Amino acid sequence: MGERAIWSGAINFGLVNIPVKLYSATENKGISFHQIHNKCQTRIQEKRWCPKCKRFVEWDEIEKGFEYSKGKYVAVTKEDLDSLPLPTKDTIVIQAFVKMKEIDPIYFDKNYYLQAEAKTTRSFNLLMNALEGKDMVAIGSFTIRSKERLCCLRPVGGILILNPLFYPDEIKVDLNTKLSKIKTSQQELNMVSKLIDMMAQPFDVKMYKDHYREAFQKVIDAKLEGVKIKQPKLGAPKGEVIDLMEALKRSLENTNGRKTVSKRTARRAGKQLKLVDGHKHFARPKAG
Repeated sequence: MGERAIWSGAINFGLVNIPVKLYSATENKGISFHQIHNKCQTRIQEKRWCPKCKRFVEWDEIEKGFEYSKGKYVAVTKEDLDSLPLPTKDTIVIQAFVKMKEIDPIYFDKNYYLQAEAKTTRSFNLLMNALEGKDMVAIGSFTIRSKERLCCLRPVGGILILNPLFYPDEIKVDLNTKLSKIKTSQQELNMVSKLIDMMAQPFDVKMYKDHYREAFQKVIDAKLEGVKIKQPKLGAPKGEVIDLMEALKRSLENTNGRKTVSKRTARRAGKQLKLVDGHKHFARPKAG
């Protein structure tokens, strides 16, 4: 069974209308916990309690409520939400096309992807090709889960990604705050710049791993097997103050040392390679 769409509607810009379905593009694989009773290791059940009626309430008795004043609520039904006079209720209304670099990453929320219905695939692909050719993204609005969201549509390979965007009043930090004028020396700045240059490389997400999940799995396996895991000593000892210049100097030395070892290993491996029938093979070291 295929993945279920979480929203369906259409992309609209000018007189163009492209029916689409929206799917989740990412999956959070973080560690999640449950509450359990420490006496018997049984999972705790949470009950819905009404303090006025003094009894537990079943799900079919519960509805949404909007607090219009302190402690006073008005019930809001699905029919109320469906009747909202919004042009973006079933449509992604494109309002502008902008350069991707003009959008600060802080505005991006979640990741979804759009798929067109079979009969409108040509129009859908045409929009994606045009956006990719112009190196631009579409900015629009659509309504999902009882909220109108600003959004960005951007082609990534052969997929059209939709990112809901935060509105300006949802950003808690002032993006126009100027850099603090803390006095730094030119030598410090040069050393930091050099360290950045030495560590610079193209972004490859496959290089990075979730070490927390790996370590957590080891802890769980050890607990199930009744084995104790030794706690590794990490970081600088408490109370130790490291001079900034000394820390930068050590960082440069360590980084340069790692690069030298990597280059030496690569050269050694290269010397062991020889061509056999047009293919590279490791040469066996000579005896004696």
